[in-house]
Amino acid sequence: MDASAAPRVVAIVPVGTLEGAKSRLGATMDAEERRDFASILARRTVAAARATPGVVETLVVTPDDEVRELAIELGARPIRQRRHGLNEGLREARAEALASGAEAILIVPTDLPAVSPASLGAVIAALGVPPAVVIVPDRHGRGTNVLALAPPDVIDVCFGGDSREAHARAAARAGVSYRELDGPLGLDVDTPDDLLLAERLVPGVLAAR
Repeated sequence: MDASAAPRVVAIVPVGTLEGAKSRLGATMDAEERRDFASILARRTVAAARATPGVVETLVVTPDDEVRELAIELGARPIRQRRHGLNEGLREARAEALASGAEAILIVPTDLPAVSPASLGAVIAALGVPPAVVIVPDRHGRGTNVLALAPPDVIDVCFGGDSREAHARAAARAGVSYRELDGPLGLDVDTPDDLLLAERLVPGVLAAR
């Protein structure tokens, strides 16, 4: 890749099944409300990724047929997840991205209420000259809310417990540039406390429920 040119970026949005989604919000939402909320967040995330400058394609990796239809409706390409687990699904999607000529990938989970083209664009811009790894940690400093890799296989994906540290260690072992960003993408919604914060910081996040 020409170091002076922007990389060809493919966004990857992993989405699990809508049924049973967001179970940790069970104290504040019933099953139907949680399902609707998960669908809203998925739509918002895919739309933001599609509108992000520099993103040439958005892949939605999911085992859920309804989510696949949603992806097509929004102009993304659905990838049927065949193996269990988030990291396995991301590896499947990364293989598709590489096959399509991606020079970088931007992994965006769907539980980020403040996701926007501008915030995702800032992550891409932070890649600089590859090889590089950029993450947005969660607000607790342990997880990874967004991950950008250039090239797409510069390190393996390590989502799960303490993934911030795992991604940092992987970048150090690979000897590549590593950056962490803060900002609105640091907020994810997993618990009732997260939801209260999201309602305060992102007005209207529940308006379509």
